[in-house]
Amino acid sequence: MSLQINNITSQLAHVIYGKEQQIKLAVCCLLCRGHLLIEDLPGMGKTTLSHGLADVLGLSYQRVQFTSDLLPGDVLGSAIFNSVEHQFHFHPGPIFSQVLLADEINRASPKTQSALLEAMEERQVTVDGVSHPLPEPFFVIATQNPLHQAGTHPLPESQLDRFLMRISLGYPSEDAEKKLILGIKQQSVSHIQQVVDSDALKELQAHINDVKVAEVVVEYILALVRYTRECGKFTDPLSPRASIALGNAVKAWALMDGRDYATQDDVQAVFGSIAAHRLNIPCHLQEKVVSDILSEVEIPL
Repeated sequence: MSLQINNITSQLAHVIYGKEQQIKLAVCCLLCRGHLLIEDLPGMGKTTLSHGLADVLGLSYQRVQFTSDLLPGDVLGSAIFNSVEHQFHFHPGPIFSQVLLADEINRASPKTQSALLEAMEERQVTVDGVSHPLPEPFFVIATQNPLHQAGTHPLPESQLDRFLMRISLGYPSEDAEKKLILGIKQQSVSHIQQVVDSDALKELQAHINDVKVAEVVVEYILALVRYTRECGKFTDPLSPRASIALGNAVKAWALMDGRDYATQDDVQAVFGSIAAHRLNIPCHLQEKVVSDILSEVEIPL
């Protein structure tokens, strides 16, 4: 299992230089059957990483460019009247794929953004009162630009809570950027090798349940969540959904490390990517605020 996971991360490392931690978090998110939000400035490789994740896992992939005039039906699909049969037939939209890349999701109107809520939570789409199941597995990978940029609409808290993780790629390292300047290009997504198929991915996801989480690790998760609710610093403290997300993510992180047990270090490794967007912490402040939380909450022994 750990060999398969290492193959996944190593393939993605050929597409995005010097972002091993972010790649590992992205894979961890998908192993938890969660949805991933990637926030960064344009040109940082958000779309490249999203497409690479779909290709390396051998999953069907659709990309939707979110714009201000995008309608919910453009994503979900719509019922079209058949004049021959004199009845409406549902025509699925691009959301009916195993990986949906919602590119620049915060450029769409709140109405279109909210069209994804049912799909992300219940993995189905309801159009004209009829529910249509989505493919399995199903992941939403959304990218968004910083809110200070023109033409952006902030995601509502209810939607942010449905993203298991938020990551930011950031600027490349000096060595990676030097390679780009010298023309040493990153591997194209079209040349990425598929490492697992959907059946192997489901098997990896099932093995997460075999990872043991000791009582002290659970107590640490609860202590962190309780701190956000009681410290008075956050208007939107962590919800029970965040607690569950932390529990699943620490098991996936341990599995990726080749262990069948989780530790407090696993909690610290994934906490920021799961908590920061739910606490409305901007990306540029995430590292400091998360570090302060981890330093103030005592680790149970």
